[in-house]
Amino acid sequence: MRELVTIQVGTFANYVGSHFWNFQDELLGLTEVPDGDPIYKNSSLDMDVLYRAGETQQGIPTYCPRLISISFQGSLGSLSLSGSLFDDISSSDPTDILTWQGLLTNETGNVSRCMAEPHKKNLFLQSLSAEEHEILDVSEDDSGEVMCSSQRQVQDKDRIECLETDVKFWTDFSKVQYHPRSLYELHSSWMDIQKFEDYGIGKDVLSGGLQLEEMNERLRFFIEECDHIQGIQFVVDDSGGFSSVASEVLENIEDEYTNTPVLLYAVRDPGAYTYATNQKSSIGRSLHDAVSFSRLSSFCNLMIPVGLPSLRCTQVCGWSYVSLFFLILNQGGLSPLLHVDDKKPFHSSAVYAASIHSISIPFRMEMPGPAANSTCTSGAMDVGEIVHTLAGQSRQNMVTVLDVAMPPPSLTDEHNQGSILRNLHPLTPEIRKDDDDLLAVESLVVHGALYSGDHRATVSQVEDSVRVAYQTAPAKPMFSRLSVTLCPLPIPLPFPSIFGRNVGRHGELVFNSVQGAQSRGSLEIVSIPMAARLRSSTAIVPFVEKRLGDLRKHGIARGGASAELLHTWGFGRDEVEDMGEHLSKLLMAFDPHSQTTSDSD
Repeated sequence: MRELVTIQVGTFANYVGSHFWNFQDELLGLTEVPDGDPIYKNSSLDMDVLYRAGETQQGIPTYCPRLISISFQGSLGSLSLSGSLFDDISSSDPTDILTWQGLLTNETGNVSRCMAEPHKKNLFLQSLSAEEHEILDVSEDDSGEVMCSSQRQVQDKDRIECLETDVKFWTDFSKVQYHPRSLYELHSSWMDIQKFEDYGIGKDVLSGGLQLEEMNERLRFFIEECDHIQGIQFVVDDSGGFSSVASEVLENIEDEYTNTPVLLYAVRDPGAYTYATNQKSSIGRSLHDAVSFSRLSSFCNLMIPVGLPSLRCTQVCGWSYVSLFFLILNQGGLSPLLHVDDKKPFHSSAVYAASIHSISIPFRMEMPGPAANSTCTSGAMDVGEIVHTLAGQSRQNMVTVLDVAMPPPSLTDEHNQGSILRNLHPLTPEIRKDDDDLLAVESLVVHGALYSGDHRATVSQVEDSVRVAYQTAPAKPMFSRLSVTLCPLPIPLPFPSIFGRNVGRHGELVFNSVQGAQSRGSLEIVSIPMAARLRSSTAIVPFVEKRLGDLRKHGIARGGASAELLHTWGFGRDEVEDMGEHLSKLLMAFDPHSQTTSDSD
C-alpha cells in the first residue's frame, strides 16, 4: 500500500478539498453502477491510496477520506464536527469546555451559556440525506402518481440552482462522509473573518499550544495506521492567518516525519486579491505574502502556488475552431471554454480541485509489474518520485508552476496537432510568460483524452501525440515525464455550471454551436478529459523575486516601515533575515552565480 494523507487548512482550501473529494466519491460510485461505463470499473486506480476502511461503533463498515480539515469555528455549516457518520458522538476535546469557560465567565465567576442557531441544510443536502435514507427510492409522489424522469430532472435542476445561488460553507456542496477525527475547528476563532487576514493572527490563535498538539495527534492517528505512507498532500489557503497555522503543522511534520515527502498546494481565492486602501495595508499585505511564502516553502519538499487574480475569460459561442484556437493563444485569462464567476469560491475552487485531482492520479496508479494493466494506465509514480523529478535534478528548484487544460481538444483535429501542450494555461500567478527555459523539467498528466469527437484515445495514442508535440515545440524542456490513464474526470451533480456551450457531453469540443444555455454543468456534461502539468522552470522567478524584494524593502532594510509589524507577528530581526536568506537560496537555484544573499540590496 502507498497511502496518502491529505491536510486542508483554511476556508478556501476546504472549498477546493470539498470538490476534490466529490470527484473521488463520484469515481467510487461509478464503479458500482451495474451497467455503467466500464472505463471506471477498469480504471486501474487504487482508491485505498486516499481512503481508509473502518467501521462505526455499531459495526457498520465505513470508507472515509484519510483527511484532516482545519477551519474556523462555526465554518462547517450544517455538518457536525463528528462528521455525517457519527452524529450521535459528542466532542471529546476537553478544550471545548475550557475555551468557552475562559471566554464567557462573567464578573461573578458564573459561566454564561451561549448557543448559536444551527444552520439548516440546503436543498442539495436535504435531498442527499433523503437518498441515504432511501426516501427518494419511492417512485410515487404525495398524490400517489408515479414520478416521471422529467420530474426527477426538475429536482436536479433545483438542486443545482440552489448551489449556484446559496453556497455559504464548503460543506454545503459536499457529498462525502467524514471520519470523526477529520474535522477540526480552531477554538477562539469565531471573530470577524475579515480580520483573520495577516500572518500574526493565526499565530495568536495557536499561542496556547494545546490546539497544535490536538491537530498533531489527529495526524498521528492517520499516519500510524498506514502500512507504507508515500507522502502528505497539503492544501493551504495562504492569503490570511491560516498560513501561519499551516506553517506550525508543517514544522511538526518536518520534525516527526522526516522521511515523509510533503507536496504543498498554496491556494488563493480570486476574492483575496483586494486592492489596498492605504500604504499601511499595502505594506502589510506584501509582508504577509513574503513571510507566508518563505515559511511554507521552508517546510515542504515541493510547493505549487495556485490561484489567479481572475479566472474570467471572454465568453464565446458559435466560433470556428481556428478562431477559438487563436483566441485561446492570445487571451490572458483561463480558457474561454470555462465561464467562471470570480465572486463565487464555489466556482474557482472547482477548477483548482480538478487540477489537483489530475496531478494526484499517478500516485494511485498500479505500479509497473506482472499484474499491472498497461492498457489503462502508464507512468505511475509516488510523491517521492515527483519531488525527485521536479526538485531533485541539477537545478534543485522546489517551487513549481501548475498548468491545466480543462478540457483539452481531441488529438486528431486537423488544426490541432500537439493541442494538449498548446492548450495548457497557468494557474500559478505572477509568472514569466513565454518562458523558454532549456533546463526546465516537467511532469504532465493526461487522463480521459479524446481521439476524435467523443471517442476516447488509447494510452499509446496519447503518448504518441505528446511525443510529437514535444518534438515540434519551439522550446523543449530538459526532461519531461508523462502519465496517462483512460479514466476521465467525472462531473458530479454538485459541480458548478462553468462550461461553455462549446463543451459537449463527454468534454468534446463542439464548434459553431448556438444551442443550449450559456453555461453548462453536470446535467449536460457527464465527464471531461483533463491535462495538468507541473513545471519547474525560470517562469517562477518573478513570483519569488517579488516576495524577496518586499521582505527586504519592508522588513530587512534598516528602518523598514514594518519592522514593528513583524515584531508583533513574533519575528525578530534575525528570523526575518533568515527568511530573506531562504528566499535568496530559492532564486540561486536558477542562477548560482547571482548575488542575492546580501541584505544590503
